Amino acid sequence: TSKTPSYTKSVSWQHHPATEFKQAKSEVIVAGKATGVIVSGHVLEAAVQVDDDRYLIFTTDDMIYEEFLTVTLISLNDGVLESLQLGNGYSSGVFEKLSTSRESVHFQFIGNAVWTIKVANSPRLRLPFFSDPRGVKRTSGLKTYMTIMAELIPASPK
Repeated sequence: TSKTPSYTKSVSWQHHPATEFKQAKSEVIVAGKATGVIVSGHVLEAAVQVDDDRYLIFTTDDMIYEEFLTVTLISLNDGVLESLQLGNGYSSGVFEKLSTSRESVHFQFIGNAVWTIKVANSPRLRLPFFSDPRGVKRTSGLKTYMTIMAELIPASPK
């Protein structure tokens, strides 16, 4: 069932700290119930319910000058469906201005841009190296549920 994505406060998590060699991980908890779904990240920035089964989880690692935003699409039934990272080394970002519209989630994180993520009901073809804006990293593959775009915010006149 498709519906307009909506910000939800019913998602929290059980934290598993980072080690010297591994990123922090956390178990997603929905409406007070453990899901068994483990995602990367230390700080839960936001969760958006996409439909009855799927959520977009936005996490960061709370690392100054090395901040990455991890966006993970999870299914309560199937676990992690897809994950991507937004950011660059030696840069910092602040996750802010989250909003939703009919099939999209919009936010600001890094750079002078509004980022938009659209989530498809089923996987779509993705062309590695050509499909994502600069600063987006994800595992290689030809299929994706998430399409991400960046639109620069025009500089205000002085």
